[in-house]
Amino acid sequence: MSELWLGRQVAVPSSYDPGVLTPIARAQTRRDLDPPPFVGFDEWRAYELSWLDGRGKPVVALARFRVPCDSPCLIESKSLKLYLNGLGGTRFSEVDAVAATIRADLSRAAGAAVEVEIAPLSARPQRAPGYPAGDCVDELPVEIETYRYDPALLRIAEAAPRMQRLVSHLLKSNCPVTGQPDWGCVVVHALGPVIDPASFLRYVVSFRAQQEFHEQCVERIYRDLWRLGMQELMVLACYTRRGGLDISPVRASRVGLLPHTLPEEIRQ
Repeated sequence: MSELWLGRQVAVPSSYDPGVLTPIARAQTRRDLDPPPFVGFDEWRAYELSWLDGRGKPVVALARFRVPCDSPCLIESKSLKLYLNGLGGTRFSEVDAVAATIRADLSRAAGAAVEVEIAPLSARPQRAPGYPAGDCVDELPVEIETYRYDPALLRIAEAAPRMQRLVSHLLKSNCPVTGQPDWGCVVVHALGPVIDPASFLRYVVSFRAQQEFHEQCVERIYRDLWRLGMQELMVLACYTRRGGLDISPVRASRVGLLPHTLPEEIRQ
């Protein structure tokens, strides 16, 4: 992965340069994973987007980018940050032109159509950070002994199928390139054998030394839970912000389980 921007000291771009966007083949990240079929997307939210208007005056905005999980490539996070920084010295006549440019560049890098929404702060966009709905397992009185990924920790409490929605704010993994920690909240919506909540908590904690990209971790969790015999499944991870960007990958067994609007976890 020597060609990646992650882990390298680079100058902040002073001008628009779509060439800094670095795609990573999903086939490469899934090589040792063998995940079951799913649908979903990776939703990025940007909090430090800026450009110049027709008079050269800076405009600041929030943005959302949604990359389909069946795109050939994911986009390296640092390259996305560098790309967005480069827009800060570029003139655009209107917001739609900014959105169209970003949409075209990200879609080209991902190899599939990327959704883009931009909200200038002058329009007073609203955010409502909160807590995802579900049964939070974090306060269960369990002993933790394993801090390395171990899917064998998962246990079934009841064989009879039931709907569950489990939440944990204790997800933590590490960037496979820099080793820096990635913190997140994981949400699971499952129909099937009842997952023992204590075992799910131990399983989530076991990711603390795992070195994978955000998207890989979510697909790994999805695979491990699906193997328990789930009939329906949705896994969402809301990762905290870094460098003005946060990401929330979501995977589901069918389109109807995908949330239209993702929750804004309190730490994002």
